[in-house]
Amino acid sequence: MSWAGTGDAYAASYAQLCAGTGEVLRAHLGVPGGRSLLDVGAGDGTLAAAWSDAGWRVTAAEPEASMRRVAELQHPTLTITADALPALSFDDGAFDVVVANFVLNHVSDPSAAASELRRVAAGTVAASIWSASPASLWGEVTTRAGVMPLAGARLPADKDFERTASGFERMLRGAGWEPVVTEYTWTWRPTPEMLWRSVVGGVAGAGALYATLSDADRRRFRQAFDAVIDERRDGEVIPHVQTAAVAVDHRGGRAR
Repeated sequence: MSWAGTGDAYAASYAQLCAGTGEVLRAHLGVPGGRSLLDVGAGDGTLAAAWSDAGWRVTAAEPEASMRRVAELQHPTLTITADALPALSFDDGAFDVVVANFVLNHVSDPSAAASELRRVAAGTVAASIWSASPASLWGEVTTRAGVMPLAGARLPADKDFERTASGFERMLRGAGWEPVVTEYTWTWRPTPEMLWRSVVGGVAGAGALYATLSDADRRRFRQAFDAVIDERRDGEVIPHVQTAAVAVDHRGGRAR
């Protein structure tokens, strides 16, 4: 899946969804106390800016140019680099804490990427993945619209891992982590406008699918979307229950 050019649409939609793990991550990381934190795959900078506001010395690493542009506009005081996994430019143990929120579920070599996160962390390293798909609504829309879903790209068997909390833990241990992995569930409440903005902006799997559709299929897709939204809405929002696996490795420095 390509995230190229999706920065504006992501910031207006899924950035809020992915920031849903911020509360549980903050609880694991301890008191900032001016410590350094690297946010890898920082997207539009939503969480990186929150870390900074809380008192961390933050560096945000984001390889996608449109994401960096949005982050620079929204959070002009952030330090932002174009570093990308699995080869970050930082020295061993360069940061007190390293965070990768919903990143290891997108990279081509999750184990190598996880090892790199551990390498640049002097203390705590934390990461999250989806352990239950956040896209159930789009599956229903696709079925009702009668369009063929995109075949999901799979990693080679020697690179992939089971997208569960236990599978995540096994992969991380193989990459040199000593993690505690827990599942975290919360409710995201986007508006219909946010959801539709994500699709027409090419964000995630639904956006990638929409980009391939003919005009007629797009009309059917929009009609199906409106029908599903009418059934699921709660006032002005569409409640989505989300579940992520969150891994934290305090080796080298316990949270204070």
